[in-house]
Amino acid sequence: MSGQPATDLAAAIPGAGSPPTAAAWEAAFARALPYAAFLERHATADQQTRWRAVEERVVLTSEQHALLGSFVRRMPVLVLAGAWCGDCVNQCPIFASFAAAAPAIDLRFLDRDALPGIAAHLRVCGGQRVPVTAFFSEEFSPVLFYGDRTLSAYRAAARSIAGAACSTGLVPPVADALAQSTADWLDQFERVQLILRLSGRLRQLHGD
Repeated sequence: MSGQPATDLAAAIPGAGSPPTAAAWEAAFARALPYAAFLERHATADQQTRWRAVEERVVLTSEQHALLGSFVRRMPVLVLAGAWCGDCVNQCPIFASFAAAAPAIDLRFLDRDALPGIAAHLRVCGGQRVPVTAFFSEEFSPVLFYGDRTLSAYRAAARSIAGAACSTGLVPPVADALAQSTADWLDQFERVQLILRLSGRLRQLHGD
């Protein structure tokens, strides 16, 4: 885990303004890390154990595997995350499972504090929450920003005052909650893939 203070590299990314240009998003994506590398750089040994515990419990159904395997349009997905965040612990391993089943998903993780100038454009309700996923087209035009919890997770949190704050990740989600979050997130990934696949502009640029 890096002990160095966060450095705002946004100034080095041309076009990281309001909003960032496609080139700025692509530059931020290039500085982000694959799943395993993100954990290696940013997570303590204890945090890595928590992430791996959830990762081992993510189960995709045969139908979900088939759906993910049907993705054909390259889909860059940038996840703003924190290795310390319980909501990230409980959700980000789901994305890694999706990417493993769908080569079309190009998945990268960006530490919340690594590029504040970019992270500022991924706020939820005015706050810098995580995880937030940013879905892009092949040329890095933004398609969808989604986070920090799914609808089913917010429904569960609404039933418990303790769930209003960011979870610690010390207690893994129960199987049903994890399965529901997986289904909720897959809906968003599928939606973006269909937007990309059915775009006449993208089909003209990149073919079917």
